[in-house]
Amino acid sequence: MQSSAAKIATPDGAVAPQLAEPVECTVDLSDPANFINRELSWLEFNRRVLEEAQDPTQPLIERVKFMTIFSGNLDEFFEIRVAGIKQQIQSETSDIGPDGMTPTETFNAIQRIAHELVATQYEFWNKELVPTLAQNGIRLHEIAQLTAKRAAWARRYFQEEVFPMLTPLAVDASHPFPQLLNKSHNLLVRARTKRGGEPLLAIVQVPRVVPRMILLPRGKGDDEPWEYIYLASLIKHHIADLFPGLILDAVHAFRVTRNSDLYIDEEEAENLLRTIEQELRRSSRGKAVRLEVEADCPRDFRELLLAFFDLQEADLYRLNGPLSMTHLMPLVTNDAFAKLKDRPFQPATDPALPPQSDIFEVIRKQDVLLHHPYESFDPVVHFIETAATDPQVLAIKITLYRTSGDSPVVEALIEAANAGKQVTALVELRARFDEAANIRWARQLEEAGAHVVYGVVGLKTHCKALLVVRRDSDRLRQYVHLGTGNYHHRTARTYTDFSLFTAAPELTDEVAIVFNTLTGLAGYPGLKKMMVAPFDLSTRLIQLIERERDHARAGKPARIIAKLNSVVDPEIIEKLYEASCAGVKIDLIVRGICCLRPKVPGLSENIRVISIVGRFLEHSRVYYFENAGQPDVYLSSADWMPRNFYRRVEIAFPIEAPALRDEIVNDVLPSFLKDRVKTRELQPDGSYLRLHPIEGSPRSQAQLHFRERSRQARKAAAESQAQTGMKLTPIKAVQGDRKRG
Repeated sequence: MQSSAAKIATPDGAVAPQLAEPVECTVDLSDPANFINRELSWLEFNRRVLEEAQDPTQPLIERVKFMTIFSGNLDEFFEIRVAGIKQQIQSETSDIGPDGMTPTETFNAIQRIAHELVATQYEFWNKELVPTLAQNGIRLHEIAQLTAKRAAWARRYFQEEVFPMLTPLAVDASHPFPQLLNKSHNLLVRARTKRGGEPLLAIVQVPRVVPRMILLPRGKGDDEPWEYIYLASLIKHHIADLFPGLILDAVHAFRVTRNSDLYIDEEEAENLLRTIEQELRRSSRGKAVRLEVEADCPRDFRELLLAFFDLQEADLYRLNGPLSMTHLMPLVTNDAFAKLKDRPFQPATDPALPPQSDIFEVIRKQDVLLHHPYESFDPVVHFIETAATDPQVLAIKITLYRTSGDSPVVEALIEAANAGKQVTALVELRARFDEAANIRWARQLEEAGAHVVYGVVGLKTHCKALLVVRRDSDRLRQYVHLGTGNYHHRTARTYTDFSLFTAAPELTDEVAIVFNTLTGLAGYPGLKKMMVAPFDLSTRLIQLIERERDHARAGKPARIIAKLNSVVDPEIIEKLYEASCAGVKIDLIVRGICCLRPKVPGLSENIRVISIVGRFLEHSRVYYFENAGQPDVYLSSADWMPRNFYRRVEIAFPIEAPALRDEIVNDVLPSFLKDRVKTRELQPDGSYLRLHPIEGSPRSQAQLHFRERSRQARKAAAESQAQTGMKLTPIKAVQGDRKRG
């Protein structure tokens, strides 16, 4: 019988050879020239996001959406990554990465590329998107462009809704430069008295509680244009109202980005929750790392601001447009622009888990695999809600890394705790940019009587695991959900992830051991099925790669396919190089950072790396090892990065049910490998080449294929329900509004 691995398709759709030609490894595997700089690889990822905004085949508002994602990504990159590099430079550390670049060399390269990307973004915004928006009835005005009637309305709006929120802050010997919040919009004002004298300086912060884009009144007709003005522009135009009796010489907007990483000594912190709350307040006023100003901001203003924030010329970005494209989100979320967006997508319900089913009975009989967002996340929420109210359920254990502010998952856990069930929640308080929400949920869970654990000292709990203990008719039984993504019902609509439901003791017992290891004092005993970081994930992955290498050397079928967000770990990369030289065909589907150089003669000729950026954020992690015709398939929360291997709690779990494994092996992975619409291929120099459909061949697009499968599944379910007279439970249609690229 032919192994399922043999059916995996190559990019051109042909059956893949299971053994590539071995090559003589002619270079030192650890040579810095063999590694791409991590930060520069990330910038190339964000370039791919920007390219989606530039793609004329995208609906107009989707292009605007990718503009906002690009800007939001870059904000976070400066807040965390650039801030860390600047600290390395200031501390004069001699540390260099696997690529051999010093912190100073990395910083200089970042600034060169980031300036180029931002210049490209704003040029495209002004020359292409703004005119195209206007052609489609969406106009973005400067105040000076308004008619007298509209200008009068804007004046009233300023006086009634904005002026009361403004506070001018003088800057002089008795009034030091204010501590402005991270990513805040501000106006620097220079004024003088009518009698002359020294110039006076003041800062006016643009209030965060007022919409950054203000919609002007529009007529009732459908053809009436949608006209907006920017809040900062409105304030700037009327700012003289704040300085009666003074003559204003100049007013210019600026935006400062600060170091937002949290620095917490867990060994010294007596109360981790309170310590993180204090650090969150401090981080909003961390050290400045970037300054953005209007393009026409004069040199003396620029030099003044750079001095205030202790920044250099390289940290300055002059922008010909809004100081943050993230504030364009009102255009993205406006339902009136539906015709300018992707068609709303409605996920299918897996036929194994219809809304009326007894979910515990279903899971007892078979493992169930869901592919989100193509298959609904509702069964995951339903599983937790059912466990919360089922009198036979005795205990629930869960890890929470990111969840929404209105999370039905956490609400169900609170309900379960209030009902007297034993609820244990490992809440990761340090999930970046979700710290405040997690602190709030942790407090509510504790108040309801749940056991809230903040993880293991020095580690982030990043795995996605849920364990339910239920008294069935025959015995106590454990039910498990494992995922590659978060228990976040909103991002589950736009992130691609997998969910596995199982009651198989060989997995549920291991999940129970992991929870006991994290919440108790017992050491990690080692597991047979699952791989767990920081204990053995890295070492066992290396063993699996080495096994493929050895199979190839023995002339047996050998292949590795991995779908990941990032590939950074140098030891793993060296092992992949080694396997490639032995003749292992390796395909890496890496959305974001990839520090491996593919297709280098004598090193990585058998490695292909592709990246897919599309409507949905590719977030799932899949590991495939051919194993001489007996393939192993794992799903995981972990990327191949040092932080995932050594500083986080991660789980990689096997998919062993033949039907579920075949779905991944024969449909999911081939669909990605054949995509020639949204795929870019990594080149040896670190750049990416966009692939295009082959003339005369079908247009292969993975996400479109999965959406079409979902549509067909919904249609089949509707026909089946109609025949049986059962009422469908509606699933709300959602718009793909990806978050952070």
